[in-house]
Amino acid sequence: MGASSASPGGSSSTVAEDGAATRPRVRLLLADDHPLLLRGLRQLFDEDERFRVVAAASDGGRLLDAIERFPADVVVMGWLMPHLDGEAVLKTLRGRSDAPRIVVYSGLEDPSVPRRVMALGGAAFCSKRVSPEELRDVVAAVAAGRIVFPYEAAHGASDPLVELTEREREILKALASARSAGQLADALGISLN
Repeated sequence: MGASSASPGGSSSTVAEDGAATRPRVRLLLADDHPLLLRGLRQLFDEDERFRVVAAASDGGRLLDAIERFPADVVVMGWLMPHLDGEAVLKTLRGRSDAPRIVVYSGLEDPSVPRRVMALGGAAFCSKRVSPEELRDVVAAVAAGRIVFPYEAAHGASDPLVELTEREREILKALASARSAGQLADALGISLN
């Protein structure tokens, strides 16, 4: 079994039995509002010698506090969290050169979420449907400097109309007709104002 030593930057390296130093362990911060999931994530990463969990948070506000207190390489966080959601966390960290890389781990089916994560500077989006091994591989890839997104996020529909709600499409279709404002209001069941 190898011994662990801390480096000046706060990450730890593992020293193999033959005395050769291996890669530094990836320092992780975890954030999710579900205690059971957070505990499971901690266990998942604690079982892998590539990672060291430095802190966990139950919401976006606490995550930002943890980022200030604990040096980390990668954050694995949920998208929907109280106090500050994933989008607000990414917006807050955007442009900070010292910010850890962000992996959003979510069960949302909304195809716009991975695109928003990418647009806000996140390093990866990972569905909760992937295997534990795949999640660890995504985090390792992000720690190595890569970005990881579903194909659809990078090559998804660039048509902004795709993301409109049914009601927004209905209104847009009505506006495209040659009807007067009064006729549109009647057809849509809204006031003229």
